[in-house]
Amino acid sequence: MARGARVAAMTLERGRSVVLRASLLMLVALLFGAFVLGCNNGPARPPNLPKPINFTTLGIGDVLEIRIVGARFGGAKDLPSEYKVAPDGTVNLPFIGATTIVDLEPNEIEGVVRQKLIDGDFYTNPQVSVVVRGYFSKRVSIIGQVKKPDSYPLESGMGLAKLISLAGGFTDIADDGNIIIQRKTKDGKVAVDAVDFDDIRDGRIGDVLLQAGDYVEVKKSPI
Repeated sequence: MARGARVAAMTLERGRSVVLRASLLMLVALLFGAFVLGCNNGPARPPNLPKPINFTTLGIGDVLEIRIVGARFGGAKDLPSEYKVAPDGTVNLPFIGATTIVDLEPNEIEGVVRQKLIDGDFYTNPQVSVVVRGYFSKRVSIIGQVKKPDSYPLESGMGLAKLISLAGGFTDIADDGNIIIQRKTKDGKVAVDAVDFDDIRDGRIGDVLLQAGDYVEVKKSPI
């Protein structure tokens, strides 16, 4: 009888030991998991890049509307019209012909066109207005793990989320937590940093606004 009691006591003690070891292992696993999770989900941080520069000079392929109104002279007419900047950087305007406008601001184009109209005696006091309809020369590029890597026209206020959408979204092997952005600065240098797209998608940081010439790379997931 005493022997049976000792055996039962030993069995109970072994059971307690097994349960205790299992509990300790589970606790260690939970603590390790929390540590890893904490490492992978640190404070959300926007990329350390200079603010995007808003380029408003005209480039090849841009579309603009040039309106010319004023006193008619020599058969000239009021001419609202839309133009596309040719590969040689010009637009072909009535009366004054090919006029170079590439790398000029819209207000500078107004002055150039006005002066040419006066110099050619087509208008005595022309009023010229320029409205840019599309900056198609201003582009951003995306490569890597997106479905349609390419360069895309930069739209006003365009951010990283829109660019990824235009590129068809991520591939199945994309590491969307490691998106590299390269940007030229005013002094001609190149700034580079990374962003976790989940931080944008989940609202922890704002979208990353893009600048003409930005170069985006979506890395392949290491797993």
